[in-house]
Amino acid sequence: MESDLFEKDHEVFRESVRGFVGKHVVPEMERWDEQRLVDRDTWIAAGKQGILGLAVPEQYGGPGETDYRYRVVIQSEIARVGASALQSGFSTNDDIVLNYLLRHADAEQRERWLPGFATGETIGAIAMTEPAAGSDLRAIQTSARKDGDFWVLNGSKTFITSGILSDLVIVFAKTDRDAGSKGFSLFVVENGTPGFTRGRKLNKVGLHAQDTAELFFEDVRVPASNVLGEIGAGFAYLMQSLPLERLGIGVAGQTSAEAVFDWTLAYVKERTAFGKPIVSFQGLGFTLADLRTAIEVSRAYIDRCVRAHNAGTLTAVDAAKAKMWATDLQGQVIDAGVQLHGGYGYMMEYPVAKAFIDARIARIYGGTNEIMKEIIHRDLMKN
Repeated sequence: MESDLFEKDHEVFRESVRGFVGKHVVPEMERWDEQRLVDRDTWIAAGKQGILGLAVPEQYGGPGETDYRYRVVIQSEIARVGASALQSGFSTNDDIVLNYLLRHADAEQRERWLPGFATGETIGAIAMTEPAAGSDLRAIQTSARKDGDFWVLNGSKTFITSGILSDLVIVFAKTDRDAGSKGFSLFVVENGTPGFTRGRKLNKVGLHAQDTAELFFEDVRVPASNVLGEIGAGFAYLMQSLPLERLGIGVAGQTSAEAVFDWTLAYVKERTAFGKPIVSFQGLGFTLADLRTAIEVSRAYIDRCVRAHNAGTLTAVDAAKAKMWATDLQGQVIDAGVQLHGGYGYMMEYPVAKAFIDARIARIYGGTNEIMKEIIHRDLMKN
């Protein structure tokens, strides 16, 4: 069963994205893994191809495209070749950083920052997680204090996607220790700001081409013009933006599961044992039947969430369900894919092996799946 999410214009766009992936992604993936960084030239090429900053309004050089189905097309085509690190970096830019700017930036900030998101010249990061504060954002220690027309920022962040290449970083900081959830604010720190330094490029289990880093802020003087939104509203802003972030992760999980299933099905149709293709063995066939059914059922829910986001009705609870379910399924499909590839599934030249190490983080970032369950659980307690 094919998804009925897309229309003719989406399929035309898909051909453009597929051309970009074939020309600028597939030939470079091995080198990106080795250097643990996606070239900035790739971002520029993506901007020229019109697949970055889709939601940037036309007045700032973007297409002003608010139909999230186009982002799903991009996710699908990148997942199809197993470029998970690029998928994650693009999602951070478009589903997270750009989303915050579109929601909360004032006119001057929009003029300053939005054009680069459409051209690929501006790479953004969001700095929430700290060494001692993961999913519990209220426990962060990074702070900012007012000093005339500036805010002085101190603290550190870790596990920051695009932490090395980022041109601007949205920093979640505590501005009033006695104000509870209203004591947090968002600050945009630009590359080159004195006191802002980047730590080591973190050595991760997977997603090797994604430049994940530690960030440090030592008496960083952030001008008031770089405050994003209202002081004290940072936590509320996070709650408003997390549904799209989690939907993006869910879409990535879903498209990855679909791609790995296709790779696996093709492999077991070609691989023979005891004189016949291994796909003909009933035990293996039942596994594939279960996975195909689960993928299609999951796709129906993801599609529903995409439509809800387009309509402005996607809830935090439904986004949590999408993120939890799709990334759990992704893990199941990839684990089965490795098993069904046999020894070759453990060899890094096979995309299923790379998917195996790249996908594990999906159940952790954006809020662990245990936190997703807690969100769903709390919603059940209301009714």
